[in-house]
Amino acid sequence: MRWEGQWIWRSREVQINDFAYFRKEFQLAEQPDSAQLYMSCHHYAHVYVNGIRLGGYGTPAPTNPLKRKLYTVHEVAGLLHRGMNCITADAHYLGGDGQNSVNGLPGFRLELHGQGAGGQGFKVLSDSSWQVLADMPHQAGTPYQQERRISAVEAYDARKLDPLWRYAGGEFRSLCTSAHPALISNDAWPMQLQTIPEGQIEEELRLTSVAVLQEPDQSSYIQIFDAGRVVTGWPCIRLRGYAGAVIRMRYSENLDEQGRTGHNVANEESETYYDEYTMRGDELEDWQPDFSYKSFRYVELTGYPDMIAPASGIVVCSAHTALPYRGHYRCSNEMLNQLYDAAVRTQKNNMLGQLVDCPHREQAQYLADTELQAELLLYNFDAVDMLEKTLSDFADAQLEDGTFPFVAPTTFEHPSFHIQIPEWDLHYATLLWKLYEATGESGRITAYYEPLTRMIGYYVEKIDSAMGLVPIGKGWHISDWPYPSVEHEGLFLTVQQIKFIQALDIAGYAAALLGKSEDQQRYEQQAAAMRKHLNARLYLPESGAYKDSIGASRAHQGVSALALFANVVPLEERARTLAYVRKKEWECSTVLALPLIRTLFDNGCEAEAYAILSRREYPGWGYMIEQGALTLWEGWQDIESHSHAWNGYPGRLLQEYIVGIRPAAPGFTQAVIRPYLAADLEFAEAAVWTVQGTIQVRWEKTACRKLLITAHLPAGISARLELVCGNQYIEQALHAGLNELAFEGILEE
Repeated sequence: MRWEGQWIWRSREVQINDFAYFRKEFQLAEQPDSAQLYMSCHHYAHVYVNGIRLGGYGTPAPTNPLKRKLYTVHEVAGLLHRGMNCITADAHYLGGDGQNSVNGLPGFRLELHGQGAGGQGFKVLSDSSWQVLADMPHQAGTPYQQERRISAVEAYDARKLDPLWRYAGGEFRSLCTSAHPALISNDAWPMQLQTIPEGQIEEELRLTSVAVLQEPDQSSYIQIFDAGRVVTGWPCIRLRGYAGAVIRMRYSENLDEQGRTGHNVANEESETYYDEYTMRGDELEDWQPDFSYKSFRYVELTGYPDMIAPASGIVVCSAHTALPYRGHYRCSNEMLNQLYDAAVRTQKNNMLGQLVDCPHREQAQYLADTELQAELLLYNFDAVDMLEKTLSDFADAQLEDGTFPFVAPTTFEHPSFHIQIPEWDLHYATLLWKLYEATGESGRITAYYEPLTRMIGYYVEKIDSAMGLVPIGKGWHISDWPYPSVEHEGLFLTVQQIKFIQALDIAGYAAALLGKSEDQQRYEQQAAAMRKHLNARLYLPESGAYKDSIGASRAHQGVSALALFANVVPLEERARTLAYVRKKEWECSTVLALPLIRTLFDNGCEAEAYAILSRREYPGWGYMIEQGALTLWEGWQDIESHSHAWNGYPGRLLQEYIVGIRPAAPGFTQAVIRPYLAADLEFAEAAVWTVQGTIQVRWEKTACRKLLITAHLPAGISARLELVCGNQYIEQALHAGLNELAFEGILEE
């Protein structure tokens, strides 16, 4: 669409953590048959039509506005009527050189296009005729809540907003000024329709009271509430009003030594992780600080003179980007069920307009985090557009030399965030290929081929001519995370070489899909050369292992597992390397545990892989569950973030390997059902999202060594069942719709 509405703001001044309250009345001769409202803002806005709030939260989703500024559209004909109508908007500008946003400039933009029954059209455009409230409820210039400056304290004074503000007919001219054209020129930012859903409140969580203390002056209480788990969203208070009472709500994942809510955001200190509400004095007042996502388990409320009933006076709104959830997993092992639930819960916490590493201290989009999250997402959510957003955000942020900032969107020029992670760059390739494999659509390969090849070109240029390998370079090098035990001695890191080979392979596959035969040949030759040099320099033939790095004395289990997973190990050496990986005690952290488990499952070591997934002792996911965790930690240790979605891929592995639902062709047009019938499981079932529809499979062991399998396949998928039971191998074709199969006497005693 060609935008006509102007970017407007309340003044020509740029102020951090600013707000603007806009209002526009307009006359309609008839009830419209259709009316579309288009809205954008930098950074976020809430829009109301005749007092009814539109859409969701965190809107529009963050991008670099110089490259793409997102807008949303809503059908609002049902909210309009003949006569005078009113649109209001509350807009918020962050600024402040935050880690996961681009400063840009403050601005709000809106267009309303409608049509009546007689075909008569009308439009309402943002311009200087709009009113701006001079004295706003939201205080401008409040402190940031985290070190990374990703959200501001909401200090809201309810006395400053007339309840009639959002409706036509009120007289507010004496309280308002005229809107100003924003400093953004109307054609400065390319406008793009937002394709991912907006944030929505999924549920309201009832709280339990942890403690009630009295302030020293006995004028009010200190009341601490527990949501029962780490949740992303915000609290909502519904309380009797006391005019002028200032209620502060402080958040944390933990309580301090005095039993009060900690002054921290995850593992980082913060005195300002709170919001404030000044009451108007109504019989009942309802408010929630919903311009930003908070993540916490405990909320401490101070400044209110009465005792609060947690069931009615305060709730916590669990909110996230509203991706449709289609997955399911259940089995006879309750710990594995809890692990799956925790993985899904953690993933929802980390979908906040983009896929973020954690929902509290950073809310930042990393390539490695998104690629690891893609495992669970692509089996359980309609997440294709959400994952593509990561690719497009990093394409927008790509530096001149082809590398990427460590997060995107970001204020990369700020010294605090002028950070790069070379190994994370290479996840751009694997993320792109996972999207292709999930959808079977080559359009995204076409769209992101250029940023992919520019990134690869940088590392090709850095190959050391004598060693034939890529040396360590600018930025922060990570082979495994968190708390890695991989050695980084010397100039050449094994994990970086393997991930670069994976990227070269993918570039070759992409070139072949696009008919770029010269590119395909070049990438295949470069990948072959890298394999040759890697095996010559870093492979240990006496053990079958790969050294951690050129100067390392150790050979980490995960490094060798990654070499197997990436098909770097020569065919004649694979058995030796697999034996090395298989016999070593588990030592991988989150990043390398995924290729380890996949390698074991895919190479006849299902029992060892299942033992990792199902173990309850430290380290591992089961250990977290045994400690009562309802969301997954950043790593195995009970420190730092307690809601890190990149640790959630076991949820998919349970569906893919235990139940056995696996793709056999891009876009899931072909599937294999190959369950692992673990000895301690009586049944397992799963539902998996695909672009073809949802696949549902259940297997169950019954008496007399009988195995029952039920598989429901959508049209468009051809599938086969593969069973390995002792020395028996059974293969059977499956058809679309319901398949019910029974196998007699094949289970081992």
